[in-house]
Amino acid sequence: MTESTDKRDVGTPSGGWGSLKAVTGILIKESAVLPGMQALKHQNQPDGFACISCSWAKPADPSTFEFCENGAKATAWELTSRRVRPEFFDQHTVAELLTWEDYDLENAGRLTTPMRWDSATDRYVRVSWEAAFDDIGKRLRRLDPDSVIFYASGRASLETSYMYQLFARLYGTNNLPDSSNMCHESTAVGLMASIGVGVGTVQLEDFKQTDCFFFFGQNVGTNSPRMLHPLQEARRRGAEIITFNPIREPGLVSFTNPQSPVEMLTHSETAISTQYHQVKIGGDIAAITGMCKAIVAADDAARASGQSAVIDHAFIAEHTHGFDDFIAFVRATQWPEIESESGLSRAAIEAAAGVYCRAKAVMGVYGMGLTQHRRGVENVQMVVNLLLLRGNIGRPGAGVCPVRGHSNVQGQRTVGITEKPELAPLDKLAEQYRFEPPRHAGRNTVEACEGILDGSVKAFVSLGGNFVRAAPETALLEEAWRELELTVQIATKLNRSHVVHGKASYVLPCLGRIEVDRQASGEQSVAMEDSTGCMHGSRGRATPAADTLLSEPAIVAALARATLPDDDDRVPWGAWVDDYSRVRDAIAETLPEIFHDFNARMWIPGGFHRPLGACHREWATPTKRANFIFPPSLNENPDLTFEGAQVMRLMTMRSDDQFNTTVYGYDDRFRGIKGTRRVLLINADDMARLGFEEGARVDVRTVCDDDVERSVSNFTLQPFNLPAGCLAGYYPECNPLVPLFHHAVGSKVPGYKSIPVRLTRATATAVS
Repeated sequence: MTESTDKRDVGTPSGGWGSLKAVTGILIKESAVLPGMQALKHQNQPDGFACISCSWAKPADPSTFEFCENGAKATAWELTSRRVRPEFFDQHTVAELLTWEDYDLENAGRLTTPMRWDSATDRYVRVSWEAAFDDIGKRLRRLDPDSVIFYASGRASLETSYMYQLFARLYGTNNLPDSSNMCHESTAVGLMASIGVGVGTVQLEDFKQTDCFFFFGQNVGTNSPRMLHPLQEARRRGAEIITFNPIREPGLVSFTNPQSPVEMLTHSETAISTQYHQVKIGGDIAAITGMCKAIVAADDAARASGQSAVIDHAFIAEHTHGFDDFIAFVRATQWPEIESESGLSRAAIEAAAGVYCRAKAVMGVYGMGLTQHRRGVENVQMVVNLLLLRGNIGRPGAGVCPVRGHSNVQGQRTVGITEKPELAPLDKLAEQYRFEPPRHAGRNTVEACEGILDGSVKAFVSLGGNFVRAAPETALLEEAWRELELTVQIATKLNRSHVVHGKASYVLPCLGRIEVDRQASGEQSVAMEDSTGCMHGSRGRATPAADTLLSEPAIVAALARATLPDDDDRVPWGAWVDDYSRVRDAIAETLPEIFHDFNARMWIPGGFHRPLGACHREWATPTKRANFIFPPSLNENPDLTFEGAQVMRLMTMRSDDQFNTTVYGYDDRFRGIKGTRRVLLINADDMARLGFEEGARVDVRTVCDDDVERSVSNFTLQPFNLPAGCLAGYYPECNPLVPLFHHAVGSKVPGYKSIPVRLTRATATAVS
């Protein structure tokens, strides 16, 4: 297979002095050294607050500093001393703010006062909370409920999320898309069909018992760095880690523990991956098929020679369905096609399969590098197929481990934020609150965008997030967004979705999770669900950014009461805001199998785990078994073509200085990038083949025949260790290149990870 002649990729290990310097730097930059250090002592601690960035598991016996570099950056970002007061908007029109970079908008500081856009002056102007709620409620009452989107980012607590979904359903719609639709909906769909649960089966304790990890499309060093500690421990006891990823990510190459004085002083590091396979973008199905083919061949040989079988045939006979059809698919798939589609050699794939065959307990870990593809659902199901071959689901040290992003993105789905009525506890809500919930499907993220573009969506209410920047088809979406009758943003900081506004627009500033939340009954706590399905309490510690802020539960309750003035007798909105424990009692009544004794259990060290049948080999599928499900072919991207020597395969990525759409700075130390995000990483041989030199400025256009122009301009080429034919660029800067129709079959997760593009030399005047 062709490899890059440019070996620039990982210059330093993850963690170490680079991490310590980055944390110190952002605390100083945000003038938050003292409050930040005080807060970090309580981050992810049993009596403290859950990190507002990633949702990785919280151990029962945490270390003194149970936070990572990105978690510390998120805390400093929220505790900044900067404030966006009404005077800020007196000085800046919205038209001017539209010219600001995303970083500059958020870096302006914390929002302090509810604001309404004034069309006469093109400025946001101060408005009282009462006036804002009253006007929003009146406008919502005039609209068809199914023309309104109630979006939620993954930041909101279980309590707020429960209240928000109830508000939307009492209003009359299941239009409850969330950030899961943009990342791990492929997990929910794929795992539900394969094993009967829509979340992972691995708990933190399993990391101590496994002897082999397989990583697919997961950048642990920037997306979930706290996972590096159990990975380091696993490597020290001899566990193997096999990684498939187009880019050699530092967190999966080596790690220096910044909490270890010895490692910091001696500059020692732990090698993380024992094998690292730079699979071609979109080549994961082929790579996993190749491993399965090698495993089947090893099993054939073992049984023919009278040795113990490699495949766990007893487990498969008792617990699975579709094995024979899957094996037929594997046998029929030929090695030349596997090598071509994966970008890996047969020898490399067989080497990975050999480790799998020898391991006693295997864990499959993956991220959005698998889910954000046209075949994202099948990618997830192929990981399951690999694990099922040797019974690696439902026993200690083994299982499937999707790594979620936002800190409660999994939890908000658990308590009812979903556009799919079959996944929401509608019958119980109907009984509990004496109303008939809507039973028809709501709109997911892609369908919400489609509705905005065709005019059938009239209003957008957003509980956190930066939807305009996170969504695909950016240029068309921003243009259509301005035609919305109403946009409402519940937020802590200014972002692009606020300055690209509807005809009526409100920004409602809220308390952050790190801040003390005082209500009538005293200081309040909230709860979160982590990536492993464990629920944790969270208690704010910092002084609120302003005394004019309301909490998210208070804002949701006020919006509900203004929109549904006759529902106070059914829903005790006011009492819930006074005392969040009453919301938890309501959640426990709605979902008793998960949340019984919620208030008593929420502070259990390590959290309490939701019941998951697949963890005990109980399969809630139509077949009552775990299902082998496989794709029709190895072609990951059937509806867009990569044919032609000039067509490149682009994936989006995050830097070490960002979390989702939030950008903390313009440097990416792991990739040697400084002062810019308008950069494309490219295989050096491809760069030469296409006639470009290092540092060349290029325009990028999507190769698509639907007559829509999708492009970004003035990006700098940087040679990098990438598979031939592949490019990497930052999210969300490359989102304008992603067609809305290019989404995962079955889940509609936008296909951010595999876009066919052409490069042309930029002109001096080109702009994005």
